[in-house]
Amino acid sequence: MRTLIADIAELTTNVASAGDPCGTMVDAAVLIDHGRIAWVGAATDAPAADETIDAGRRAVIPGFVDSHSHLVFAGDRAAEFEARMAGQKYAAGGIRSTVAATRAASDEELRTRLRGFVDEMLAQGTTTVEIKSGYGLSVADEERLVRLAAEVTPEVTFLGAHVVPAEYVDAPDSYVDLVTGPMLDVCAPHAKWIDVFCETGAFTVAQSRRVLEAGVARGLVPRVHASQLGPGEGVRLAVELGAASIDHGTYLTDSDVDMLAGSDTVLTLLPGVEFSTRQPYPDARRLIDAGVTVALACDTNPGSSFTSSMPFCIAVAVRDMGMTPAEAVWAATAGGARALRRDDIGVIAPGARADLVLLDAPTRIHLAYRPGVPLVCRVWKDGRAIG
Repeated sequence: MRTLIADIAELTTNVASAGDPCGTMVDAAVLIDHGRIAWVGAATDAPAADETIDAGRRAVIPGFVDSHSHLVFAGDRAAEFEARMAGQKYAAGGIRSTVAATRAASDEELRTRLRGFVDEMLAQGTTTVEIKSGYGLSVADEERLVRLAAEVTPEVTFLGAHVVPAEYVDAPDSYVDLVTGPMLDVCAPHAKWIDVFCETGAFTVAQSRRVLEAGVARGLVPRVHASQLGPGEGVRLAVELGAASIDHGTYLTDSDVDMLAGSDTVLTLLPGVEFSTRQPYPDARRLIDAGVTVALACDTNPGSSFTSSMPFCIAVAVRDMGMTPAEAVWAATAGGARALRRDDIGVIAPGARADLVLLDAPTRIHLAYRPGVPLVCRVWKDGRAIG
């Protein structure tokens, strides 16, 4: 089946041209064939198709690529959020309450909730999502979290080094032994990535290095949570080990920025976290102007960012982080793809996966211009219309 999406007012291809990283086209059309993009060009030059869908002079963008999420969990931390809104400072220790709830949940309970979150994201235009473990923190529980995540995405991250669980609080190095040994052994077959929370209150730089190097030895590619709660050495470690991304980056030194700008490591910003924790927003303008590759992701989790809406994150990034609408949309699509080292998503180009979003708006600017309004009116995943 060859499907033509025609009469597109503004098409964001993310194929850079003439100084426009978004590769913007007007009066455009896109041809889908067997789940892939077969042709992109001016509507007047559109080839024949088996069916034609009229975009109605609205905008089309690539499906969002959410490169940072924690979707496999049980429980709720609304009371923690309420306490923060009343002035309590955010700390990573709340993760342990989610660990307890997740351990107590059945596979089917976790699977049902996970699929619900994925469907929720898809309805809002997210066609690719990375999912981390990290709420099991035992060999058996971490294995089932990565196994369940692999049922819904190929982008699975083993995050056994999320925090030190309560039973190892007085023996953190012994827990690292567990993560890099028996836990890694059972989780690596289900995962593509290895991650660690390199932060005060979580894992030291030395412990983080052990975790990442053990993952690399098993064929996993590093990602790093770092510089969320304060400045540290996580960026240096990530760049040194060739990590695909460093995520959060709320507190970055000039040296951190220079290192990132001179590397292939993507900095993934998570606006929902700062919104939910009342920490300062990262200065994305500083990062982009320095040459850092920036991605945007939701960091969907029950503690610090319980949103699954990439349009919301785009609006916050534009309003509070100094990004232009074009930069924010690029970061939420092509930027996320780079953080996952993918070139078949986040773009609308021949050969790419046909992951597309039709907006009920004439331009992508409306994603920031009309915050909170459900502008995603149609989604295609691998060429198949959703909903």
